[in-house]
Amino acid sequence: MRKVPYTPPGGPPQVAPPDPRIYSTMGETNIFRLIEDFYKELSLSSIAPLFASDKAELKEQAHKSARFFTGLLGGPPLYHQKHGNPALRFRHLPFPIDAKVRLVWLGCFKKVLVNAELEYNFPAEYLPGFVNFIEGFSTWMVNKSS
Repeated sequence: MRKVPYTPPGGPPQVAPPDPRIYSTMGETNIFRLIEDFYKELSLSSIAPLFASDKAELKEQAHKSARFFTGLLGGPPLYHQKHGNPALRFRHLPFPIDAKVRLVWLGCFKKVLVNAELEYNFPAEYLPGFVNFIEGFSTWMVNKSS
């Protein structure tokens, strides 16, 4: 019998996507740098075992994620072009993600966003909407009850 993964109540969250004008201010290079720094934070966190331990592999994981965020933030659909449909919940099912893991992930993301306006040219006026999006959408990645 196949085990059915935990599904958060209420289905996929109904959160507004980030403003697509973010890309025109940040550009692809800054988005990639932001996500690389985020993955460095993840590699130092308590959830590091969920990510590659090899630096080159971790960088490739970061770049795959950065391709997704580039499109999400209004840039070209790099992820779709290279990897197809994101199907994020499905792609994350092999990894045990409970509410605690989600909070550590969010904490790492928020840490790199603290200076995002200066470090990555992230437009300050769109930062609250972006944080709201990652907070809301990340609930859908939870696949294990606590």
